[in-house]
Amino acid sequence: MTKALYVGSFDPVTYGHIDLIKRSAKIFDEVVVGIGINTSKKPIFTEQERVNFINHAVRLDNLKVVTFSGLTANFFIENNFDVLIRGVRNGADLEAEKAISGMNNYLNNKIETVFLPTNPKFEFVSSSLIKEVVKMGGSVQGLLPDEIISGLRARLE
Repeated sequence: MTKALYVGSFDPVTYGHIDLIKRSAKIFDEVVVGIGINTSKKPIFTEQERVNFINHAVRLDNLKVVTFSGLTANFFIENNFDVLIRGVRNGADLEAEKAISGMNNYLNNKIETVFLPTNPKFEFVSSSLIKEVVKMGGSVQGLLPDEIISGLRARLE
């Protein structure tokens, strides 16, 4: 049985994230979405809201959504994962993700990273770009679930 970990802040979760979660669930026996808690960042949504958004958007028997703090490498080893999933949108993402993968492997050489390319229709989507567009009053319809858009508007506009 292959247990995979897909980490991120997911603030907010987008259809690009959701697509990667669903595709990962077809490849691996168990997928855990780990919402990393970074105390130096001020998220728009609470940990529990992000867990709820993902659980509502993706309902799969082999999916679990959790929060964690600290190093991904430590969480990976402590929970006996087999593979770390990382999504890549473009060449710049790949270079950044390769550096992160290298550091994770340096911290623990049992960590194997699998890079999954983003669906081309979501290559330009990032949580930070979504937040910026919403702040400026633009439409992000079709890029993330409507309930998240409503929540973003309420907090950012």
